[in-house]
Amino acid sequence: MPKPQHLTVNAKLFKTIAIRLAVYVPIAWLFPSFALFYLVCGLYDVARNSQLDGYTVYQYFFGRGLFTWMLSPFNIIMDIVSLPYWNKGVYRLEDLPPAHQAEVRDLIEAMKQQGLVEKIQSRLSDGAREMIFFKWYGQNIDGPIDIPEFRQHYPLIRTIGVSVFNRKKSTNRHFGPLRMTLRVLYNLNDVQSDQAWIEVGRHANVWRDEKMFIFDDTLMHQSFNETEAPRYCAFIDVVRPGLVPTLMGRLVDALGGVLIRANHIFYKNWSFIK
Repeated sequence: MPKPQHLTVNAKLFKTIAIRLAVYVPIAWLFPSFALFYLVCGLYDVARNSQLDGYTVYQYFFGRGLFTWMLSPFNIIMDIVSLPYWNKGVYRLEDLPPAHQAEVRDLIEAMKQQGLVEKIQSRLSDGAREMIFFKWYGQNIDGPIDIPEFRQHYPLIRTIGVSVFNRKKSTNRHFGPLRMTLRVLYNLNDVQSDQAWIEVGRHANVWRDEKMFIFDDTLMHQSFNETEAPRYCAFIDVVRPGLVPTLMGRLVDALGGVLIRANHIFYKNWSFIK
């Protein structure tokens, strides 16, 4: 006789917590100051989520947010370096400095002129969620579609890509790892239904009503496409505003050389367009 589903879920939950605690408790015993420091950083970091419930806390410390917790001290330093531009979590384009606004607008206009949706359509497979990158943390990516305009140096933009959600596909709630950039999403195709949207905490953005959405992706978020057609979104990372934007840009570039080989880890549940 099969086990009831709720018992299976509870067993997995307890197993996950037990495995994590088997690692955390010895570290806390041997290095109490280090463990306390990480706990305080994590509590501050997770408390930034507007939907702060048990599920969010569990996922942050024991589930999909574990890597974000590991990087929380570095991300908090990035918050300090970005002052006096306080992290709003969710932004409008007008919240960013004029140079950021102009660069984002120019790139999106270039994407429209290139007819990216049509170029990508012919290369889609049957994957639930598919992705193509042209630039990743400042590093140009060789791929099946070559857009010379995307290879140029951008003072503020560091990642350029397009994400495609097939019909009736969604993500799980998850956290991004790093807070050196802000995530800019722009719906490239015209979605006619209100059944395609993104949630960041208690904030929901419906693509039919608002094509652009900017947010700090280290907050828990989830994307949905409950329509009968694919959804295409420009996927852009822009250097966070700060008193010294070149400093943040150089930090991103420094990591780019390392992370260029790791995008398959961050997007292991995605298919890459070929």
